[in-house]
Amino acid sequence: MGPKVSVVIPTYKRNRDFLKRAIDSVLAQTYENVEIVVIDDNIPDSNFRKDTETFMKFYANESKVVYIKNETNMGGALARNKGITQSQGGYITFLDDDDIYLPKKIERQLDYMISKNYDMTFTDLKIHNTKDVLIDYREFKFIKDFSNDSLLKTHIMRHITGTPTFMYKRDSLTKIGGFLDSKMGQEFYLMLKTIENKLNIGYLPFSDVVAYVHEGERISNGSNKLDGENKLFEFKKKYFNRFKFREKMFIRFRHHVVMAVAGLRSRMFFICIKHTFLAVVFSPIDAIIEPINYIKKVSTYKSSAYTNN
Repeated sequence: MGPKVSVVIPTYKRNRDFLKRAIDSVLAQTYENVEIVVIDDNIPDSNFRKDTETFMKFYANESKVVYIKNETNMGGALARNKGITQSQGGYITFLDDDDIYLPKKIERQLDYMISKNYDMTFTDLKIHNTKDVLIDYREFKFIKDFSNDSLLKTHIMRHITGTPTFMYKRDSLTKIGGFLDSKMGQEFYLMLKTIENKLNIGYLPFSDVVAYVHEGERISNGSNKLDGENKLFEFKKKYFNRFKFREKMFIRFRHHVVMAVAGLRSRMFFICIKHTFLAVVFSPIDAIIEPINYIKKVSTYKSSAYTNN
């Protein structure tokens, strides 16, 4: 039997059907030596805590599932950090409580990490809507240079994320201190710390993770999202001396696109229109190129059996 892999799943105000889907997707992994650490971050005495407690009794006799209840609401970053400290695995990966792993996720990623002795690896990410239709495919095949300097620039420009695609050696993750306690951009800052601490990073050009975009309370909606993205953009400016003028155009363009999408999803239509306009103003070239590339990419993966592996 290979090394134990711990999967940290923080949960907060989540419908039990989604949480069940997430947990069961890990139990269905082809790699068997797994530990599932569910961190209940609901407020004690709330209906959400009571409902989660009742639901988790279903897994009471499942030896692979560890259920931990926070005494206070800690937020996503600190909840994940608690999951890391409470876990037993030599390798650690993550799953949001509304997303899923496909059956070979852990097996394939762990094999790759061990074969190359990586400290950390990441993969592509499938993004689906509530009807389980692919609406985006986050891929990183364009990365040709995996030196720390090159990865840092790529990450600032395009974000090498999301969290469920990350897998770490336990010692490497604890060495860099886990997640930064921030309301927004937790996965961005974790990858930034990973790069700046010069960990040995590998990439697998496929996805065994499906992330879902749906209604429900989450910090990535409304004013929280907008404020967080503005703070993240201000943080990125500290690195602008590393970038050429054209690259800085793209960073600004991307920021305004993210703000426009956040405004649209939150029904803040003035915000959406304002930042769409600013995105075009800051980089008319990218305003043409990026939508075309997005449409081509989604069309390719929708028609490919690769999205159903």
